[in-house]
Amino acid sequence: MAERDGGQPGRSDLELLRAHAAGDRDAFTELFQRHRDRLWAVALRTIGDREEAADALQDAMLSAHRAAARFRGDSAVTTWLHRIVVNACLDRIRRRQTHATVPLPDGVHTDGEPGRHTGGPEPAAPARDHDTALVVRQALAALPAEQRAALVLVDVQGYPVAEVAAMLGVAEGTVKSRCARGRARLAVLLGHLRTGADDPAGDVPRLTPGNRRRPEGVGSSSGASRQAVSQEEP
Repeated sequence: MAERDGGQPGRSDLELLRAHAAGDRDAFTELFQRHRDRLWAVALRTIGDREEAADALQDAMLSAHRAAARFRGDSAVTTWLHRIVVNACLDRIRRRQTHATVPLPDGVHTDGEPGRHTGGPEPAAPARDHDTALVVRQALAALPAEQRAALVLVDVQGYPVAEVAAMLGVAEGTVKSRCARGRARLAVLLGHLRTGADDPAGDVPRLTPGNRRRPEGVGSSSGASRQAVSQEEP
């Protein structure tokens, strides 16, 4: 059972979703606030652009808001929500793939705060320490959308492969394949960080095979949503 602030027992995710479907005007807001940090992290790291990620998250929550009555309960609510968010992100990524350039992921404003890249040339050689993470995000943004989504969920967010398979609506083997291919591409893209004289290997964030432990509140069954990412890679 979920708990509210102060340790008082609260409604579970499923109870909140069902209450929303029954007409409770506050239930969906409570559900979203409970999981918004992780949903936002997934959206931002999958798309790599704050404004696009915000739009994708809004689109996803509108879809979930409307589809709540059709949720069958054969997966955790969080699995269902994550799947809708990832699908919304991938839809946006595919729509912008016609552009010749890749937006600067999670860019910075002139005041140094995170935000959308406001224009001007990207630095040819980002400053050490300050921009190592930015270089990694740029490399992540260069991956195919499906590989990027799998890596974000497994390596960055720490979801087990089985959970990610449910979120993406694909087989576990497909998730493993996408992660392996994505890691191989990142190794090539980030190789200069490990071999450069000014950038010791210890400064490069370590890519892991994912957290084997299940994140709190996430189920293991396949969720009900669109099949936008159900195609397996060859």
